[in-house]
Amino acid sequence: MRHFLDINKTDKADLTSMISEAHRIKMARAGQPKGALDDEQPLKDQMVALIFEKPSTRTRVSFDVGVRQMGGQTMVLSGSEMQLGHGETVADTARVLSRYVDMIMIRTFEEATLLEMAEHADVPVINGLTNRSHPCQIMADILTYEEHRGSIAGKKVVWAGDGNNVCASFLHAAGQFGFDLTFTGPGVLDPEQVFIDEARANGATIEVVRDPVQAVDGADLVVADTWVSMHDAPSARERRHNLLRPYQINDELMAHAKPDALFMHCLPAHREEEVTNAVMDGPQSVIFDEAENRLHAQKAVMRWCLGA
Repeated sequence: MRHFLDINKTDKADLTSMISEAHRIKMARAGQPKGALDDEQPLKDQMVALIFEKPSTRTRVSFDVGVRQMGGQTMVLSGSEMQLGHGETVADTARVLSRYVDMIMIRTFEEATLLEMAEHADVPVINGLTNRSHPCQIMADILTYEEHRGSIAGKKVVWAGDGNNVCASFLHAAGQFGFDLTFTGPGVLDPEQVFIDEARANGATIEVVRDPVQAVDGADLVVADTWVSMHDAPSARERRHNLLRPYQINDELMAHAKPDALFMHCLPAHREEEVTNAVMDGPQSVIFDEAENRLHAQKAVMRWCLGA
């Protein structure tokens, strides 16, 4: 069974192959209407369940469109429509869904929910996001970087702000794709040490630098995310803003990176908070290419999961 649960749980060669396949898929669709079917129909007669315990724009639309373009059908389910984990165990839900569908994508809160789903499903399960990781986003980010600048291997990526789930997946990717990562942010929001240790064990240089100007020196890619996540309590907003304000990505900070450095953000962004409008809409920003590439990268992931 080929589940796509986390980048660090997927073979390096398979990850590289998926990025190449995503680029091929994207090029093959160039100029076609969004609703047109792909020339290849690897998901013909396939049904894919898309489960959303957490709200979503890019994950929902990109997976839904991707399945349809590849000839499949989708069943979109929200947490409020299901008995997932409260009226029924996750394991039993996985067993039941496996009788109805050919693949499951789940965007959930707890990593344990994802892992239990994968353990008991008889069909591939894809991690659409958990509180600990967001591997599909980083696959799109790798695709985007390599479209613009070539191989990401050996490059310096700087993550500024909160060491959250997206940051965790960047750390996973550093070890698998061979780039180095510098985290800059307040100590109380450092990424989990286990992710840092694992990336270092896989050969990546991982640094934690408190001074953002020092951190971005020589950066090939600068990445930010929202200071307040959708699962954070409202009371955390002011405290987080005070902690993270020194790590805002603005023109002054980007000037210390390499002249051709790119800027990424997984979106949605809180403009003029973690990043200024000038950077988001500036020449170094590739945020909308990055958002589009969720579609192509996830199509490659789905094909890999189904061996199609």
